[in-house]
Amino acid sequence: MAETNKGRSEEEVARAFVNHYYHLFDNDRSSLSTLYNPSSLLTFEGQKIYGVEDISNKLKQLPFDQCRHLISTVDSQPSSMAGGCGGILVFVSGSIQLHGEDRPLRFSQTFHLVPLLQGSFFVQNEMFRLNYG
Repeated sequence: MAETNKGRSEEEVARAFVNHYYHLFDNDRSSLSTLYNPSSLLTFEGQKIYGVEDISNKLKQLPFDQCRHLISTVDSQPSSMAGGCGGILVFVSGSIQLHGEDRPLRFSQTFHLVPLLQGSFFVQNEMFRLNYG
């Protein structure tokens, strides 16, 4: 296990990030903007969205207000970038229960977390897909 962010393993950092991300998404979506930087890129159902403002707008303008994420799996691995900074690749699968809907929607989501000098991480890359079928 790679040691990252004050001695925590990438699995611990990934799990803490996932819990934090989906808690914000389900309860205070506008606060998700704090997890991105100007260089961040989100691919949402094939659409590429660049930067904090556009990503934040996309997430706030989704066609539902209330939802609850149910996480099935979280997989992570360390990533190396130029300069050797200890990023983390995180893959999540689960379902989203939308308010008023009987059946949850299955999804897969990938995050590339990159460390900041303060010891925290930001989302450099993110990909989201609903899983139909």
